[in-house]
Amino acid sequence: MSRLLEIEDLHVAYGHIEAIKGVSLNIDAGEVVAILGANGAGKTTLMRAISGLIHPRTGSIRYRDKELTRLGADVIVGLGIAQSPEGRRVFGTLTVEENLRLGAYTRPKQEVAGSRDEIYALFPRLAERRRQLSGTLSGGEQQMLAIGRALMAKPQLLLLDEPSLGLAPLIVRGIFDALRDIRQTGVTILVVEQNARMALKLADRGYVLEVGRIVHAADSGELLASPEVRAAYLGG
Repeated sequence: MSRLLEIEDLHVAYGHIEAIKGVSLNIDAGEVVAILGANGAGKTTLMRAISGLIHPRTGSIRYRDKELTRLGADVIVGLGIAQSPEGRRVFGTLTVEENLRLGAYTRPKQEVAGSRDEIYALFPRLAERRRQLSGTLSGGEQQMLAIGRALMAKPQLLLLDEPSLGLAPLIVRGIFDALRDIRQTGVTILVVEQNARMALKLADRGYVLEVGRIVHAADSGELLASPEVRAAYLGG
């Protein structure tokens, strides 16, 4: 596999509060990698730094050997990284179809319809609600839309921040089934997720983040079997 993303000694702060404290990790093309951790561990901050929504204090984020740390989010999307954010954040006063079109703003217009149809095939529920205001969708439907909107950018690296947050177990299973389908298309996935068991069953490898630092890094099977990880994140 070729190296897609490499982060070295990353430090990110909000004023005097350091949220990320020397994180280093890497992702190869075609992998699914999970980031586990409790609330406040720095998971969302890490995703925001990769996306260009916040700039690190020090350290390096390299994507296909291009340094990202001082680039804007719009440039980073154009390079092939798209994020589905925590809390979904769909545009509630716009329809499903309008939200999807916004996700493709960096793409040539002639390619948008084909990508939209691919999203509707992946999430048939969205096709049924294409003209519905996204603010009236259920939580699960909004999560499908948030993922679909990110995919409209045709990313090589898809960042998913808490895709199961607030969803019923049956909906969560459907979302993770869709993520497996997305993986089969060749998209590399970095997923932040508190549902550690679901995340590790999807992922090849995982990192455990605690108070801004990586404390475990291993293959998913090893993390699932780890007594420390099981006690902290898997319920014993």
